[in-house]
Amino acid sequence: MNNEISKYIVETLTKRNKTMATMESCTGGLIASTITNIDGASEILKFSAITYSNEYKVKMGVDRELIDKYSVYSMEVARNMALKISEFTKADYGIGVTGKLGKEDLYNKIGNNIVYVAIYDNNKYYELEIKITCETKEQAKKIVVNQTLDLLKEVIG
Repeated sequence: MNNEISKYIVETLTKRNKTMATMESCTGGLIASTITNIDGASEILKFSAITYSNEYKVKMGVDRELIDKYSVYSMEVARNMALKISEFTKADYGIGVTGKLGKEDLYNKIGNNIVYVAIYDNNKYYELEIKITCETKEQAKKIVVNQTLDLLKEVIG
């Protein structure tokens, strides 16, 4: 994963006295882990929640009706995750990540290998829909983390 981008994010947010928080599902906390590899991350990373189950997404404030209407694997849920983690922590930037990483099967082809990323910033959303084509979940998570941090870098300028 790109330490240069992580370092830029930590340094820029620190200089601007801004903070971030993440609510991650399929990435299992790897975004937060990547940020915390950089010295000074404790100044900008307020909180990270790994909400792998719907139960804990809802406990963190994600709207159950959105999950039921659009599926947990949707941009609508990623946006709500970003908003709710930002509200919960009062962070300047909230990041929500949800999706399904795994082999397609006959019974559940919808949403497989697509990850939805949303960054909430002061009533605005920045979004990514990432189609994963690699072989392993580990590789897929790294791709998602890199693209998410690239987007965050663009958002913060």
